[in-house]
Amino acid sequence: MMRWFFIALLIVPTLELALLIWAGREIGFFPTLAIILATGIAGAFLAKKQGLKAFRDIQETMGNFQAPGDQLLNAAFVLVGGVLLLTPGFISDAVGFSMLFAPTQKIYRPIVYRFIQSRMRNARIIVR
Repeated sequence: MMRWFFIALLIVPTLELALLIWAGREIGFFPTLAIILATGIAGAFLAKKQGLKAFRDIQETMGNFQAPGDQLLNAAFVLVGGVLLLTPGFISDAVGFSMLFAPTQKIYRPIVYRFIQSRMRNARIIVR
């Protein structure tokens, strides 16, 4: 797991930088800068809007005396998506936007569930 994390820390920023340099050459420095700023502002707005919705969903679920498992996962997606949108880069923006909306969150949900289940199996967590 840590090996993949370190590989991602090397490859993703390199790809982001290469894509930003390419975009700067193709469309110019200021349009590229404007796109980066626009996605940051739009991302912050959407993350705030979706974050408040996720918070209300958690409150409503707990108000109905139910476990807020899916709602907490949605809130985590919104948090990670918002952070990705605030970082400059086209790849992180694309992934960040996809994490903010329910239809695309369905793509990430099984991956996260498998990750959590494997961690629980390996750590031998016992819930009583």
